[in-house]
Order: sequence, then C-alpha cells, then structure tokens
Amino acid sequence: MPKMTTMNITDRKIIGVLIGIDGLLLLASALFFDEKVLFNTQIGFLSASLVMLGSMKSYKRMVDARVENEVITTDIDRDVIDRLEDPHDLYSEESSREPVEDIRSAIKEEKQRLKANRRTLFEVLRDTKGALSFYRIGAYVVLILGFLYLNRHGLLHLPSYLLSIGLPPLIVAFMLVSAKYSESEPIQTKENG
Repeated sequence: MPKMTTMNITDRKIIGVLIGIDGLLLLASALFFDEKVLFNTQIGFLSASLVMLGSMKSYKRMVDARVENEVITTDIDRDVIDRLEDPHDLYSEESSREPVEDIRSAIKEEKQRLKANRRTLFEVLRDTKGALSFYRIGAYVVLILGFLYLNRHGLLHLPSYLLSIGLPPLIVAFMLVSAKYSESEPIQTKENG
C-alpha cells in the first residue's frame, strides 16, 4: 500500500469524526436549545473545522515541498529552549572562541558573518507558504465573517460559540495523537498467542 495518497487515511478519519461530532452537536443544539445556540454552534464548529483542515493541508504541502526539494533546517540539533535562551549560540560548548586581540576586526568579522546569513525575500516567502496558503486564509475569512454575521444580526451567544470553536482543535489533536500512538504499537500475530 503506497504511503503517499491524495487523501491520507488519517485525514479521512479526522474528517469523518468532525462530521460525526458536528452531527451530534447539531442534534443536541436542535433538541435542547434554541435557534440562537444552533446557529452559533454550527457556524463556530464549521469555521473552526475549516481552519484546522486548511492549516493541516497547507503545512502538509509545505513539508512535502521541503522534502521534495531536500531543504533541511540547520537548527535541528538545538532545542527550542536553547534557541530562546541563547539565540546567537554564545554559550555553546562546540564553539571554541579564541580571545580576540583587536575588537574592531572582531566586529567587522561578525558583521560580515551576519550579512552572509541574511535571507533573501524569495527565501522568506518560500518558507511562509504554509502561513500564506489560500486554504488557511480562506478558512480564517470564513471564521471572521461567521462571527461578524452572528454579531451583526444579534445572534451571538458567546458560550456556545466559544465551545464550538474549541472543539475542532481538541478533536484533531486527539485524533493525531491517537493515530501516532496506534502506529507505534507492535503488531501481534496469531502465531504468538
């Protein structure tokens, strides 16, 4: 079975679970609450689901493009805390800096090194494709327009809207973690037991 398909099995499961949860949310809102809560839950849940799915799709495309072009980041060895606490790698054990006799030459060398590491506009735009993807921008536009529609027509019920916006990220995170956990479990055969 090929690893790369147009729609991954995990993506299909996530979409199926989101549709199922939305159906339950629709049913509960229609049975137990008024029309205002129904509109809030549906607009909030659908727009948040679009944001999650759009983000996943755009980042997947960005990662696939990086893998295809063999673009590898250089800060793999440093963890996030090290990069935050020591952004210029001043306290690294690997860098052995000799005492500098002339401070002016050291400053000039450091400026030249920084100029050599500058990124071009094309490189920055290439790396921000995930953030500037049509999928993500369109999903956020739907989210904003949904909120504005509810607010303008006096239908906004904040507790149900916030609850319905918070559900898709939790569902997607749970599905991804459970998919990762199920991949790491060893497969048992009938021969062993």
